[in-house]
Order: sequence, then C-alpha cells, then structure tokens
Amino acid sequence: MHGDVTVARSDHRKEPNMKCLIKLTLATALAVGTAYGALAQEFTKATVKKVDVKAKKVTLIHEELKSLEMPAMTMVFRVQDDAILEKLKEGANVEFAAERVNGKLTVTEVK
Repeated sequence: MHGDVTVARSDHRKEPNMKCLIKLTLATALAVGTAYGALAQEFTKATVKKVDVKAKKVTLIHEELKSLEMPAMTMVFRVQDDAILEKLKEGANVEFAAERVNGKLTVTEVK
C-alpha cells in the first residue's frame, strides 16, 4: 500500500488577488470621480464689465460656455457667495464656472 499523501492547499493566492481587486476598484472609482469633477467645474474666460454688489450680480463678457451650451456674449449672472463677489473687479480678466441654481445662471467659482 502506498503511504498516505497529504496535499496541503493554500488559499494564500486568493487574498492577494482580493487585495488587488479592491485596489483596482478604488483606483477606478477615484479616476472616474476626478474626471467627473473636472467636467463639472469647467472654467470659462471672461472680462468683468460691471459689478452690482447690492443686487449680487455681475455682468461678464464671456467666451463660449460649453457646459451651458451658450455662445460667447455679454450677460448678467447672479453671485450668491459674497467671497466670490469680492474677487470681481470691473475690467478684470477672470476665469469662472457657472451653473443654473434655482433656474438662474449663477457664478459658482472664480479664479
């Protein structure tokens, strides 16, 4: 009779594969989130024509707003954040992000 042979099975290979899968999933989620963030905050070049602090509005001569499917033009935007309003000076060249907030075109970020 042949001697007893014990075959040891190791699950060591499963654990590294699982760790790799988790890392890959997290990396993919981060990349997708970063890409979405980049698209969500598209900046457009503009020149500040007028600032109305009391009404919390700014008139901008802006390039095409691709995210809002709007051609280049001069128009008035709302500004909800006072810190953004303080950054806007007549005649200044800026880059801004805008979106519809409660149906109104609103400057959401300036750099």
